[in-house]
Amino acid sequence: MKPTAQSPIHIDSVSEMHRFLNLPGPEHPLISMISFKDVEPELNEWGRGMIINLYIIAIKKEFTGKVRYGQGYYDFDEGMMSFIAPGQLCYQSGPGENPRGGQMLIFHPDFLRSYPLGKKIKEYEFFSYDVTEALYLSQKEESMIEGIMKNIEQEYHSTMDGFSHDLIMSHIELLLNYSNRFYNRQFMTRKVAHNDLLVKLERVFEEHFSSENKTAALPTVKDIAAKLNVSPGYLSDMLRTYTGQNAQQHIHNKLIEKAKEILTTTPLSVSEIAFQLGFEYPQSFSKLFKSKTNVSPLEFRKLFN
Repeated sequence: MKPTAQSPIHIDSVSEMHRFLNLPGPEHPLISMISFKDVEPELNEWGRGMIINLYIIAIKKEFTGKVRYGQGYYDFDEGMMSFIAPGQLCYQSGPGENPRGGQMLIFHPDFLRSYPLGKKIKEYEFFSYDVTEALYLSQKEESMIEGIMKNIEQEYHSTMDGFSHDLIMSHIELLLNYSNRFYNRQFMTRKVAHNDLLVKLERVFEEHFSSENKTAALPTVKDIAAKLNVSPGYLSDMLRTYTGQNAQQHIHNKLIEKAKEILTTTPLSVSEIAFQLGFEYPQSFSKLFKSKTNVSPLEFRKLFN
């Protein structure tokens, strides 16, 4: 059936991606390396959205204008990286955000089958980041990433033998590990922006725990991330860098801190406290409280009476 103007385009294979970009067929059915200079902007019809069932690792360079990062725009001469996991809905970049240089590595999930990376790749949370949470590279980092990409490209264009797949997989894993390191650096070097985010996060919790908000549901990572205009994965990784805890652990600790305050300053029952915090069942609250403090809510209250 022909897709409507509203329905997204589906790309399910490396060959389909090449055809969509009006490129010659790939040299391997499960993996390809595409240069942005070979992709004509007018052929990139992402306006209605695309669901790409492939992994994409892209390094983008030579932008025509400012690049958006979060809520602001930045002049950035060095390269930036973005990561897409299968099944994500993607849209065309805004004006000035199309790269004239760089390349993207695309590979089908089947390329990872029988390799440990097939399971481990889900641990790299930057594949779930929004496009506005791209990785910005220093010149030294860019040179390192380009070196790895060049090694993958050389293997891709070489005659495939019994070592090719193993070597490409090793380079992909190295690429992901360096990206992880560089993202951690980015979290640390953008402290001002992230400190503002932490302040906003505290306000979200204050609003949830306010007396006027007693019927609020239990806060979730997804809901909180939406209020902060970041992706859940980015929020978790940012918090892990600054606090040593992911977003879910941070939420649990905030709930326990508030529960301790209520237990020691009010006569409310455990059930009343659970409902006030947003728990649907008091048993769930009691179980979480004991797992974090090694005592039940009532036992904790007795310590202060």
